[in-house]
Amino acid sequence: MKRTLRLSMTSGLLAVAACLALHPEQSQARDAQTILKETCQGCHTPEGENALSRISHQRKTPEGWLMSIARMQTMHNLQISDEDRRTVVKYLADTQGLAPSETDGVRYALERRLNTVEQFDDQTKQMCGRCHSGARVALQRRPAQEWERLVNFHLGQWPSLEYQALARDRDWFDIARKDMVPLLAKRYPLDTQAWKDWQKNMPKAEAMVGQWSFSGHMPGKGELGGIMTVSANGTDQFKVAVDGQYADGSPFKGEGSAILYSGYEWRGNVTVDGVNMRQVFAAKGGELKGRMFDKAHDERGLDFVAAKQGTKQLLAVQPGYLKAGSEGEVTLIGSGLEGKPSFGKGVEVVEVLEQTPERLRVKLKAAADAAPGVRAVSVGALKGVNLAVYRDIAEVKVVPAFSVARIGEGGGSTPKVQGRFDAEAWGKGTDGKPYRIGVFPAQWKVEAFDERAKEDEDVKYAGTMQADSGVFTPGDAGPNPQRKMSTNNAGNLKVIAAVDDAGKSHTGEGQMIVTVQRWNNPPIP
Repeated sequence: MKRTLRLSMTSGLLAVAACLALHPEQSQARDAQTILKETCQGCHTPEGENALSRISHQRKTPEGWLMSIARMQTMHNLQISDEDRRTVVKYLADTQGLAPSETDGVRYALERRLNTVEQFDDQTKQMCGRCHSGARVALQRRPAQEWERLVNFHLGQWPSLEYQALARDRDWFDIARKDMVPLLAKRYPLDTQAWKDWQKNMPKAEAMVGQWSFSGHMPGKGELGGIMTVSANGTDQFKVAVDGQYADGSPFKGEGSAILYSGYEWRGNVTVDGVNMRQVFAAKGGELKGRMFDKAHDERGLDFVAAKQGTKQLLAVQPGYLKAGSEGEVTLIGSGLEGKPSFGKGVEVVEVLEQTPERLRVKLKAAADAAPGVRAVSVGALKGVNLAVYRDIAEVKVVPAFSVARIGEGGGSTPKVQGRFDAEAWGKGTDGKPYRIGVFPAQWKVEAFDERAKEDEDVKYAGTMQADSGVFTPGDAGPNPQRKMSTNNAGNLKVIAAVDDAGKSHTGEGQMIVTVQRWNNPPIP
């Protein structure tokens, strides 16, 4: 089994761009029911009350419905315009989507966090996760009969899958039908109370209009904050403008458009400082949370959280740590920030440097004898973020601990996929238990991960690490005549971060596999 959807990187992401981040000025000329009847009914038989076979017995995210339609186009020669496809995806995501609670724990796939190490049971990993992410399965809902049809589809579409690894050593088809179908039908059923409740209480799109105070963090670049302005531009469609800056003072400014699916699934296209970025957020309770990433390089992304002005929320403290016996400036970001700030025992507010409802900048002093550990931060009655006070760094962790970078370009059509890392410092509290201090500046390098990597000179050929940023750029794709047997520039590398704390160096290590191009890049991996 290759993939449920055969799309190249370019076509896959362009499909997402065209459909999931709808340009508001493109009107929906035909209603979805007309399109479904005229375009889909040739293969999917009517079942009454506007229901169609197969289609009406599934629930998916916007990306899931987009992938289904794209598969109909590539495998069954479906003829559908981009405009009609957008209309159908919007309709199906709104009427047969997932409730917010049903996407909890697996949103990393939608947000393109491709270095996530999944946590599923062994059977799911072996039967499903060996070919695509477990999240792809978890982001859809079907009755038992539909899960069985999906099994049959897999065997019919990819008959060689029974001879592949983790299939030829077992009765794959029998296990899939008798064990996996009941398991999936129980774990991910079509009818759930969560979806029924969400449909009844789905918030109106108008709730998104206004200004949002946001905080973010981009590996290799640092923290940022600012204001995102959302204005209505049609039903469930918006104009978006962001105006912020990174901690180093560089701007984060741009504009674009967005659309809301299922009452909470926010998908946007925003050009920031000349870079076309995607927004994949979940909107819940006056908060937007998710990830923004470069259209052409989804590894270049930032964590994003925002609170709507008029609500009262404390989102972030930047930076999130202070050394005992030292002074420093920190910035609190949120909405409705009123009242006196407090940073816990042993931390004194020396001076309030700036205070608005969205931003509070203060000068702090941590006592020399302040106990190491995490303090709850508050502004008036608002809580929700922490400040870490530390005396010494006990450990440095490279994040992600395991990652994949990919060679590219070199005359080919696929771009390189960078490795991007943070150095995360950890301390030990008075109870001896470890606690996270935060992300620190570091000096970076790579080394051969093992003897084979050393023998093959992977450090020389696999790519280059930027020493001050933790950004690794792989080598070119294609055969390299300078390497043994003219192999490509793949490699197995150890990623090393060195953090300086008052003249004492602390190092952490991670692993990065530099591998070949990613030819198949669907919206849900």
